[in-house]
Amino acid sequence: MSTVIETPTQKRLSKKQIDAWRPITSAIAADQLGGKAHADARIRPIRPLGGAKLIGNAVTAWCEPADYGPVHHAIAVAEAGDVIVIAAGGRCDAALIGELLSTAARRKGIAGVVVDGAIRDVATLAQWPEFHVFTRWITSRGPSTMERGTVDGPVIFGGVPVVPRDLVLGDDDGLVIVPNLLVDDKLKACMDRLKAEVGWEEALASGRSTLDVFKVPAAVRA
Repeated sequence: MSTVIETPTQKRLSKKQIDAWRPITSAIAADQLGGKAHADARIRPIRPLGGAKLIGNAVTAWCEPADYGPVHHAIAVAEAGDVIVIAAGGRCDAALIGELLSTAARRKGIAGVVVDGAIRDVATLAQWPEFHVFTRWITSRGPSTMERGTVDGPVIFGGVPVVPRDLVLGDDDGLVIVPNLLVDDKLKACMDRLKAEVGWEEALASGRSTLDVFKVPAAVRA
């Protein structure tokens, strides 16, 4: 058997499109996408990101149990600024990426990797400020085969459909997948929400109550 590399059906998002999303938090994106695009909350960054974000075109790797061949091939086909999305069904039986593969990805300028499965060598990976890693599990056990799986095909990642060249957006609150075809349409709504939140913060700082600022319906006393 061999790893299969598919041909993406979507155009790569431009740097301009991606940069326009950098001010948007995962929380704003998740809300504006109707709560349907955020990955399982148990998939977390391996270190606090602070104000940093993981953002870029998705390059997918679907891995069968204990097989990490697709990760090698995904790194090979990915371009600088891309995000490797490793779909492993949430399994914790073997780490699918660690220091060696991550080093190779980092040298290519890949922005980071997100894993619905396990990773290892966290002590090293957590020291790289420009390479962000999200994972469901951490384990010392490594993979055992590299002959199966699929690269650049549609996957389910943390309960969310991901098509290659969708936008991956991650920060300390979690991961959101913005469908490629909605990137331009949803940006305005997200920017409007960002502007609104600035206004709410100013109103609260002036002493107004949350009941007033958010127009909360009156409660009924028992």
